[in-house]
Amino acid sequence: MKRKNIYLTALMVLLTFMSGSLMAQTEKENKKETKEEIVDVDEREALKNDAQKALDNFKSKDAELQNHLDSAAGYAIFPNVGKGAWILGGAAGNGIVYENGQVVGYTELRQIDIGFQIGGQAFSELIIFKDQAALDNFKQGNFEFEGSASAVIWDKGKGKAIQFEDGVGVALMPKAGLMAGISVGGQEFDFRAVQE
Repeated sequence: MKRKNIYLTALMVLLTFMSGSLMAQTEKENKKETKEEIVDVDEREALKNDAQKALDNFKSKDAELQNHLDSAAGYAIFPNVGKGAWILGGAAGNGIVYENGQVVGYTELRQIDIGFQIGGQAFSELIIFKDQAALDNFKQGNFEFEGSASAVIWDKGKGKAIQFEDGVGVALMPKAGLMAGISVGGQEFDFRAVQE
């Protein structure tokens, strides 16, 4: 009887994941067709203020971060990413993309995880694009991190050195909540350029 319940639970999780993936893909296609904004115009100022606060927090943990930002082609900052999990987990958040110190667009982060996990957490995420090719790849609007992607987690004390892979480096800073581990594997991003 226990084995049957385990199989049924696994089947339900799999079906939920598949339907969630299908809905996310349909939503992504609809956004591309309609070119709707990721962040409403009236919410942009608040997002910019939150992004600046998050960036200041990252800089306070690592004195070398400004050098990375100065030499990078650009970066994306997600001030408030929410992640929740009960076996099947997900994360979402909006961010701003900067190039040469100027806002060039807005971005949306989505992530779905399967595996043993429980809890909820809020964190900030900083993605640095070391070269123009990496930034341009992100701006195409279909960027994602593979399952093996990793990030530096700045929790307490000083930040650790950001590791770059394929021209992209990621740092995470927990804000609140309890969750065993944060990963960037499986994160997908959508991008909308600022309309002139």
